[in-house]
Amino acid sequence: MSLSLTVNGKRRTSAADPVTPLVDVLREEFHLTGAKPVCREGFCGACMVLLDDKPTPSCLMPASLAQGCEIRTVEGLGAGDTLNTIQQALEACDAVQCGMCFPGMVVTLTHFLTTSPRATRDDIRAALTGNICRCTGYERIVDAALTALAKE
Repeated sequence: MSLSLTVNGKRRTSAADPVTPLVDVLREEFHLTGAKPVCREGFCGACMVLLDDKPTPSCLMPASLAQGCEIRTVEGLGAGDTLNTIQQALEACDAVQCGMCFPGMVVTLTHFLTTSPRATRDDIRAALTGNICRCTGYERIVDAALTALAKE
């Protein structure tokens, strides 16, 4: 069986078993390694992608269920080599540490800031509940999100 997926605006075909987790298809077949298969239980947020513009843990999503949906990975959030607003703010605020959780943080924050243009510090913290970071302590990440909101 062949799977047909739309990833970052491009139609892609996968020969993976239909129950293969989407994160594995993205990484192993399409070489989009931003989403990280860290916990494989859907609670850490490192594998987050946008599925029809909704943050979705790709480690729990069988690839076959993503057919007919628009999948956006962290690699597809900017415009070519230009980072999106939250990516720029995370860099400017020196919020990136080891990088394991950051693709998921970027995906989550891209969605959240688009849908919550008047978010407060507490709103941002609540939005990041599903994204675990062991390095940063989150304050610079929240600062970056507020910086990104101020630019939009």
